[in-house]
Amino acid sequence: MPILNRVAEFHDEITAWRRDFHAHPEVLFAVECTAGIVADKLREFGCDEVVTGLGRTGVVAIINGRNGGAGKTIGLRADMDALPVTEKTGAPHASTVPGKMHACGHDGHTAMLLGAAKYLSETRNFDGRVALVFQPAEEGGGGGKVMIEDGLIDKFDIAEIYGMHNWPGMPVGQFGIRAGGIMAATDRFYIDITGQGGHAARPQQTIDPIIVAAQMVTALQTIVSRNLDPLDSAVLSVTMVEAGEADNVISRTAKITGTVRTLDGKVQDFIEARLAEFVPQFALSFGAKASVRYARGYPVTVNSEAETAFAADVASDVVGAERVNRDVAPSMGGEDFSFMLKERPGAYIFIGNGDSTELHTDTYDFNDAAIPVGVSYWARLVERALPVVGE
Repeated sequence: MPILNRVAEFHDEITAWRRDFHAHPEVLFAVECTAGIVADKLREFGCDEVVTGLGRTGVVAIINGRNGGAGKTIGLRADMDALPVTEKTGAPHASTVPGKMHACGHDGHTAMLLGAAKYLSETRNFDGRVALVFQPAEEGGGGGKVMIEDGLIDKFDIAEIYGMHNWPGMPVGQFGIRAGGIMAATDRFYIDITGQGGHAARPQQTIDPIIVAAQMVTALQTIVSRNLDPLDSAVLSVTMVEAGEADNVISRTAKITGTVRTLDGKVQDFIEARLAEFVPQFALSFGAKASVRYARGYPVTVNSEAETAFAADVASDVVGAERVNRDVAPSMGGEDFSFMLKERPGAYIFIGNGDSTELHTDTYDFNDAAIPVGVSYWARLVERALPVVGE
């Protein structure tokens, strides 16, 4: 099944929604305007149930199939929030809100799922139920986890759940997916080093925590390069070093902050344990003291085997098998759809965004040419997962 004709007919309408979302970005849980527009459109389309305020500002719509919704419920999820970035695209639909922009394409994700809602409400060429999940606060707020804690899975009896994200550099009309870990766990670490401060002209009378920090930044890289199996994937990045208040004073303390990205729970456990062992011993070799706090963030986004194969088959129906990479390289970026996949089987797929700039940059923009591809994928997924009995 190629791009749906009906979807192609309202491509321009969906594009207009997307560009309106883009021009009026909202961040984290403060997506009241976006969520309000989404809810209003879902009611206008004739969805059987529209629930607002789930996970603070999330929206869930239920569409029943031809059999009145009896049977299995599958979930389709899109994220609504933007980023605290000042836009520099110069596009006619550029952000009108200073310091905020849709730099990750969530405006496109929301618009595509709305397009699927319109199509599925019209056609209802399926049995069972579809739960359309519009989530706030993916960008660091853990909105997916909050929606789950607010009863998302159990309230709507969701049996499987699927997500999609645009992917710069992948041509429009192509998809990428893999079973297992497709997006990384996103952990943080905070190291506090305590030495002995003093006059910068008499370093021999101090234990300089800046020297300890400088050496430690380099030494931390050996956890990945020399302690892990080379076949295991991990990233350890130091992103902040803080110390001192004056140019003639050696500070008493220093701080190191960074992130750890892993695709396997055992690797994640190892790095956390190794940091706890390594940091204080390394500082002690300089006569200093150090402690580390390890904070786990989003877990690994793990696609289940059967649902991944199914999603790849659906994508192949839409664009052709040769345009679906079933073993796409995983990303060390994080995604809080991972919380939903910990609750239910499902799959997260990348959809090509063409030759755009990278995600989270101030010149990024969602490619509207991907809209009919994404909407057709959602529609076909529902129709194949929930076929009408007797047809």
